[in-house]
Amino acid sequence: MTRGPLIRPFNSHEDRARCVELQELIWGAGYTDKLSAAVLIVAQKLGGVTSGAFDDDGRLLGFVIGMTGLRHGRLVHWSDMLAVHPDAAGRKLGEALKEHQRKHCETLGIESIQWTYDPLVAKNAHLNLNRLGARVDEFVVSFYGDSTKSPLQGDMPTDRFIVDWAVDRSRAAAPLAELPPRLPLVVEPDASEGELLDVAAVGVRIPRDIVQLVSADLETARRWRFATRRAFLHYLTPAAGYLVRGFVADADGGTYLLERAAR
Repeated sequence: MTRGPLIRPFNSHEDRARCVELQELIWGAGYTDKLSAAVLIVAQKLGGVTSGAFDDDGRLLGFVIGMTGLRHGRLVHWSDMLAVHPDAAGRKLGEALKEHQRKHCETLGIESIQWTYDPLVAKNAHLNLNRLGARVDEFVVSFYGDSTKSPLQGDMPTDRFIVDWAVDRSRAAAPLAELPPRLPLVVEPDASEGELLDVAAVGVRIPRDIVQLVSADLETARRWRFATRRAFLHYLTPAAGYLVRGFVADADGGTYLLERAAR
């Protein structure tokens, strides 16, 4: 009888070497932001998380890496990297690894976990905002530079959302069940820029699979990047006062709901 994958901290140089190999498998050998085995040791020593999901034969199926420190004057855990081997896709290992990370932070008295994700990746938007209940805290242009040299991301600026996930699960954000009727879209499916409306709520569309689009049609993928960047920079500022209230996935991708916060 086989059991599910065992999730545990890396406890050997071999574990950490396998993690580096899996990073290269997923993002490519030329990926500029991969984490070395030495960084994994230091992160673990300073209250971070460097853990993997292993099958019955000891094969690494996925990992989560995070570091603990101060941000804006409060103690937070920064979840720097999470990945699942392509052979283990669809087994909800990503959620299991995040839960392992959450429990670690709970033992340290940390109240929130933060990380970045590409707002154009629909499956990650659904996981982070709907399944985990994280909230969008900030939009950052080219967080990791103009390109990471990964074939998955192509020659694309690395715009990112920073999300905040409450360690106390009772404080998790509720998923958005549906969009308001007649919601105006400021970024349409064809990635045209359109008018940036000054209304109570707007929708920002994203494509179904930006990774596939990068491979098949980089020009269109980049148009999506800059059209959504324009919208997020306009609305997600203190002056504009909008918040990302949620994300609704559909067959063609999905829509972020941006609402003006009450003043």
